[in-house]
Amino acid sequence: MRKMRMEICCLIVLDLLSFGKFLRSTSLDELPELFNILKGDMSIVGPRPLLVQYLPLYNEHQKRRHEVRPGLTGWAQVNGRNSISWEEKFDLDIEYVDNVSFLLDWKIIFLTFKKVIVREGINQEGQATMEFFTGSKVESIK
Repeated sequence: MRKMRMEICCLIVLDLLSFGKFLRSTSLDELPELFNILKGDMSIVGPRPLLVQYLPLYNEHQKRRHEVRPGLTGWAQVNGRNSISWEEKFDLDIEYVDNVSFLLDWKIIFLTFKKVIVREGINQEGQATMEFFTGSKVESIK
């Protein structure tokens, strides 16, 4: 009886993991952020919000990403998402901050739909999503 319960629990966990992988691969796990956009806390396009625990790890260059409202999608997401390094991601975020425009936002929205349909760049090699940010050794790549 106990073995049967364990098997049932394992099957439920596997189903949940499979469902979670499906949500992640289709980017449906991002839908709750639409509420934050409606509230005005986020924009549709802008640098993706990161964990609060990363704030003390930013250098001066990386802090510039906060000069615009965070977004559901951004320049770094359409140029590599989780398959690029943290430094590349921050540099792309700053490139967006320096060049923000209506046309760039529409380009990012179009490229986002393309990335979601093709399902590219979702996971970093050997990771479920992205490795944790531990700070940068260099001020900037550019």
